[in-house]
Amino acid sequence: MNFARTALLLAALTGLFLAIGYLLAGEGGLLIAFLIALGMNGWAYWNSDQAVLRMHNARPVTRASAPELVGLVEQLAERAGLPTPKVYVLETNQPNAFATGRNPENSAVAVTRGLLQACDGEELAGVIAHELGHIRNRDTLTMTITATLAGAIGFLSQFAFFFGRDSRNPMGALGTILVMILAPLAAMLVQMAISRTREYSADRAGAEIAGHPLWLARALQRIEQLAGGVLNEPAERNPASAHLFIINPLHMGGVDNLFRTHPPTAERVRRLRELAGATTGPGSGSGPWG
Repeated sequence: MNFARTALLLAALTGLFLAIGYLLAGEGGLLIAFLIALGMNGWAYWNSDQAVLRMHNARPVTRASAPELVGLVEQLAERAGLPTPKVYVLETNQPNAFATGRNPENSAVAVTRGLLQACDGEELAGVIAHELGHIRNRDTLTMTITATLAGAIGFLSQFAFFFGRDSRNPMGALGTILVMILAPLAAMLVQMAISRTREYSADRAGAEIAGHPLWLARALQRIEQLAGGVLNEPAERNPASAHLFIINPLHMGGVDNLFRTHPPTAERVRRLRELAGATTGPGSGSGPWG
């Protein structure tokens, strides 16, 4: 169900991108939009992981430089049936983490210095297991393509005024203005819908990999409590990458509740607690995950 929902939302985002090209410049605009989408997705497939890591000033670590962290990633990756991803540390005090990579064989897990300082060993294991869940579910590629398409839609919308003067534009001036305003909003809503769907799945996978759902539940509560008071400057400069993190790294005030890139933490914790009860109590079943 989650896979079908994600595929449908990705199709909607792609369709929106192509529709904008057509509405702004007719059949020629549709062709240009298609070529841009094809090129950007091809680039994103091969280069997105390193681009994101550079964007956040990620520092690679090895078993020699960070034996406990790398050893934990290796142990959890083995439990998940995955190749061991590369491990990076982000030099920010905000506790957070993300995973990236086009497939399990070319993946990376990045944790912040703040996360290493704030979480105990069990909580850190829960977070890393969550990120490995994203890798196992191949969410990292899905989310990268989503971000690329959403960024391309924003790019087209910025140039809508110039396209609007084209005689092939079937919309007229008013329609062009509406595209400038509504297209980025629609792209953001689709991006958020995909993000929220994949976070619940990664929470479930992470709980399974770690073997203790409450480790991740405690970590999510701790990260949300601390992250709001610490600025993550690379994330603020690159808000399109916010959905990659386990907890939203941005400071958006009240607007964050309306344009939230992640499910509410309280709901994620509730599901993890129910899962813990289902796996330890009588009559275990699928619980809240379906």
